[in-house]
Amino acid sequence: MMTVKLQIVIGLAILVVFMILVNMIRRRSLELKYALSWMTVLCVLFVFDCAPGLLIVVSDFLGIYAPVNMIFFLGFCFSLVIIFSLTVALSRLSNSVRTLDQTAALNEKRLQELEQELKTEREKQKKG
Repeated sequence: MMTVKLQIVIGLAILVVFMILVNMIRRRSLELKYALSWMTVLCVLFVFDCAPGLLIVVSDFLGIYAPVNMIFFLGFCFSLVIIFSLTVALSRLSNSVRTLDQTAALNEKRLQELEQELKTEREKQKKG
């Protein structure tokens, strides 16, 4: 069982991290959609910090031998969710970059064609 002093320290650490996340969202250095999962984890940790008996109840309900093992299991699951969401975001960004690259190449080709047409017209005007 955790001591009250440890609960207070963990609770304060969670609140500090939460304030840092909010500040990063406010300064637009972190998008809300990515911060929501972290905020959810912080809220769950805060609930378990405020009511440590709840951790024992939940671990018993899930059939996990020790509450600390449940924390590791939840951390592993959370890591998988984060990795999956980052993979999806990376895939979307990769597609966007490919589309932008293709658009830029088409625009460059069109610009070269227009420059060639302009050059041809100037040459015709000089001759005629």
